[in-house]
Amino acid sequence: MRALLLLLGGSLVLRLLFAASLGLGIDESYTVATSRVPQLSTFDHPPLAWWMAYVGAHLGAGESDFAVRLPFVLLFVLTTWLMYELTRRLYGAAAGFFAAAALCLSPVLGMTDASWVLPDGPLLAALLATALCLVAALFAAPASNRPRRANWWWLAAGVCGGLTILSKYHGFLVMFGVGVFLLSTASQRRWMASPWPYLAGIIALGVFTPVLIWNAQHGWISFRFQGGRASGAHLNVRAFLAVLGEQALFLGPWNFVPLLLIFLRALRRGPRNTPEWLLACMAAGPILLFSLVALWSRQRVLPHWAAPGYLLLFPLLGQEIAQRLEQNSLWTRRCIAAAVVVWALIVASATSMPWLPFRGLSGRNYPFVEALDWNELAKALAARGLETPGRFIAATRWMDAGKIDYALHGSMAVTSVGPEPHGYGILQPPREFIGKDALIIAPMLPLAAAQARFGHAFQSLKALEPVMITHHGGTAIKLFIYLGTKYDGAAGL
Repeated sequence: MRALLLLLGGSLVLRLLFAASLGLGIDESYTVATSRVPQLSTFDHPPLAWWMAYVGAHLGAGESDFAVRLPFVLLFVLTTWLMYELTRRLYGAAAGFFAAAALCLSPVLGMTDASWVLPDGPLLAALLATALCLVAALFAAPASNRPRRANWWWLAAGVCGGLTILSKYHGFLVMFGVGVFLLSTASQRRWMASPWPYLAGIIALGVFTPVLIWNAQHGWISFRFQGGRASGAHLNVRAFLAVLGEQALFLGPWNFVPLLLIFLRALRRGPRNTPEWLLACMAAGPILLFSLVALWSRQRVLPHWAAPGYLLLFPLLGQEIAQRLEQNSLWTRRCIAAAVVVWALIVASATSMPWLPFRGLSGRNYPFVEALDWNELAKALAARGLETPGRFIAATRWMDAGKIDYALHGSMAVTSVGPEPHGYGILQPPREFIGKDALIIAPMLPLAAAQARFGHAFQSLKALEPVMITHHGGTAIKLFIYLGTKYDGAAGL
């Protein structure tokens, strides 16, 4: 327990430092900016991360980077404890500690997902809470009152499962995996004849109701957007191998390799080892779908899409580490030491500690250039008197719109006139600004390109002095600015 408390406290301090050291990334800026208007759901994902960002901004020091990230940082303390408790119930306290420690040593799961404004933060906590409830319902209740306790745990699993799909659509894959487990495991198949799994599903859908209502009001746009990401093209083995390599980097090779081997072993063993099979079934959907879909999808499959599946395998990894350390495995000790060193260097580089060479990387060479806040843009617009009432800002991509919108903190209306406006197409569609003047702001948009792309959409187009986003004295991003008069409503330019 002392080791666990030290892990919880020490990792919390490091994540607080990490959260305070970098500006918001592209997805974070977009999430915070589009969370200002409370909605039942959003274009991109279910709304739980947006709701958390809204609460952070209103309970903290406004929309500061630290304030909006703080709820996610604190939530991961619960996530880490849930990993420990889930593994402890299955394999003992030592395995629980090592599972929690391995999770904290994951570059993405234990650092970015644990501190940034992303849907993955609440997703991880809800997934582990769902798994813990299921383990309690299926395996951990005392024999004397097992049925009554198990029934309550099923209902709790429904609530946690609802929070999972209220965070990200991955939750449906995990629910499907639970169904596969119940059907394929002889000792648990009796539950299919009871009402409790179905009541849990109904409760989960009840929690998910805001997403259904919002999508029904907006033509099911979120489901259509997510479903379109897997549209087919042709066999692409290179993309599949690239996704596996990126997953290894995101999880850390010290986690990815044993997790993948453990997963394959669990699939080979099948239902014989019941707790292992439960975790493997819950993990299989995200891992297999988002890895294999890279073989045919014409769009890039991002490596973190499969990460929630790997999360559910960490209890098995914790058990493996504990067993090998009991056998005094020198190789395991060396792997742990190497993982700690590499992870510490990653954290140190991200926080730009002055004694590291990363401190000297400036401008475009800065490795975290996408995490720079565009505060210099807000200062420049105010100093030049460009924040004229009635004028709006037109970004060429939703990513740029999010960065601009967050930097301005709502002082001007921002929309995206690109072909994929994402949430801006609903919150602030370009048609609402017909007849108004616009500041067109975009990186890498010289005059000739701006005239070709936007000349027909405005009565006139005038180039203004660009704004430089700097880092350590070097220019990291050059933002071109154009004044367009009388927008005619053309979108998807």
